[in-house]
Amino acid sequence: MWLPLALLSAVFAALTSILAKIGIDGVNSSLATAIRTVVVVLMAWGMIFLTSAQKGLSGITRKSWLFLILSGLATGASWLCYYKALQIGEASKVVPVDKLSVVITLVLAFVLLHEPVSVKSLAGCVLITVGTLLMVL
Repeated sequence: MWLPLALLSAVFAALTSILAKIGIDGVNSSLATAIRTVVVVLMAWGMIFLTSAQKGLSGITRKSWLFLILSGLATGASWLCYYKALQIGEASKVVPVDKLSVVITLVLAFVLLHEPVSVKSLAGCVLITVGTLLMVL
């Protein structure tokens, strides 16, 4: 089930970039990020109440709260940088550079989470990096 969801995520992420590039015209990038964030928050909490997942709030540990908050801060920083880059750059160049997050994630997963690195994932990282450079240069 993860693969169809991951593919849908990629499609929605692509739409996000194109729709944002059109919508950000003449709008402060931080304001645009804030508007987008409000929509995401409403959508996420709507799903929480639709599925009755709010019952799980009391079971969240301090460690989970800490890392979820840190993740939220990283997301906010990423979105602010992304929207500013998208506002001043071409979507066809900003988006591939943004997707270098895949390579960075694999490196961090190896270093911080001690996940194994396979020859396939290493080759994929190299190809993503080279592909990104080809699209941007």
